[in-house]
Amino acid sequence: MSSDFGARSSGVCYRHPDRASFVLCQRCGRTICGDCQTQAAVGVICPECLREQRASMSTAQKRASRWGGRGALATRTPSVTVVIIAITALAYILQWLVPGFTQTFWFAPIHAEPQLFQPWRMLTSVFLHSTGFIFHILLNMYTLWIFGRVLEQQLGRGRFLTLYLMAGFAGSLGVMFLAPIDQPVVGASGAIFGLMGAFIVIQRRLGNEMRSLLVLVGLNLVIGFLPGMSISWQAHLGGLIGGAIFGWICYESRGSNQTRKFWLLTSLLGVVMILLSLWRFAFPTFA
Repeated sequence: MSSDFGARSSGVCYRHPDRASFVLCQRCGRTICGDCQTQAAVGVICPECLREQRASMSTAQKRASRWGGRGALATRTPSVTVVIIAITALAYILQWLVPGFTQTFWFAPIHAEPQLFQPWRMLTSVFLHSTGFIFHILLNMYTLWIFGRVLEQQLGRGRFLTLYLMAGFAGSLGVMFLAPIDQPVVGASGAIFGLMGAFIVIQRRLGNEMRSLLVLVGLNLVIGFLPGMSISWQAHLGGLIGGAIFGWICYESRGSNQTRKFWLLTSLLGVVMILLSLWRFAFPTFA
């Protein structure tokens, strides 16, 4: 075991101390940033472990690795971010081609009757966008690409996907509790504000300067209050709060021996959000 093993829970890359990361090498347990990660069959490994692994590979395995064939080591492509963008783009195309597609899957907080209990809308709405304004989806996907790449490398694929879905759910909760009861909402903005919230919390906890991003997020929140903008500030606020809480959970459970703590806190957050949504479904007109 390397003498740098103690760096595993430091929250920074052992090769680049100025870069924050919560991803650990699956072989030696050291913290590694996105530039130092290589996807292995299970998890990611650091450059030193990669060299050791390549040294032990057979000639056929090395050939497969060079050409990306069976047995090859994967690249550091932010695959979850790419898949989310692809699914969202596909859904946007279906909104154009399939009549009633949006109405079938959008989140409309009208829950006064039992037959209107359709909880899947809490998440499916995150993958839909307004077809009357193409810049809605373009801006959201661009922002997702910017923040998604960084956070996916910092947190790892599983935690990043969990963050995106929980932030989207939290955005829908914000709509349920704060928006008019007959106001349908679509868009990934709540989930993306969740990414921003998580990023801000993690960077602040690491002692990094976040003033410019805080100003950017504040301006985007204010724009949602302007009349005639058709922007759901409720989803933005809900996603931002949910993402910030999840970012705190990630920071507080960043060590390799903190996995159980991470999933315990994440499960607790998920249960609280589900209970809030069920309560709102049961009492839609509660003031």
